[in-house]
Amino acid sequence: QVQLVESGGGLVQAGGSLRLSCVASGSIFSISGVNWYRQAPGRQRELVAGLTDARDGDITSYADSVKVRFTISRDNAKNTAYLQMYGLKPEDTGVYYCNADGRNTRWMTFSIWGQGTQVTVSS
Repeated sequence: QVQLVESGGGLVQAGGSLRLSCVASGSIFSISGVNWYRQAPGRQRELVAGLTDARDGDITSYADSVKVRFTISRDNAKNTAYLQMYGLKPEDTGVYYCNADGRNTRWMTFSIWGQGTQVTVSS
């Protein structure tokens, strides 16, 4: 069984920064992609940033609203993904979720979600 646990959320003033972490544990063989989503109160969950395996290195993508300000990365040795957020705005407030796709040690594919971590940006 594979699990994801996010951390790093909190309350920050506008213009501040946070780094979210997403740690995968369990019977992991490989992780092919990681995505960060967020959900603001009363709104649908939206994709913020994504990272995918590629031959020459990870391919990253970002929502237009966070380009330049957010950076997704991972440390394969630690089975950990990160979302570095700079220049935070009140509209970045929400619960941030990590989603990972991969294979377990039985070569079965998985797509799992973490429990989320709250980010609140005050104006």
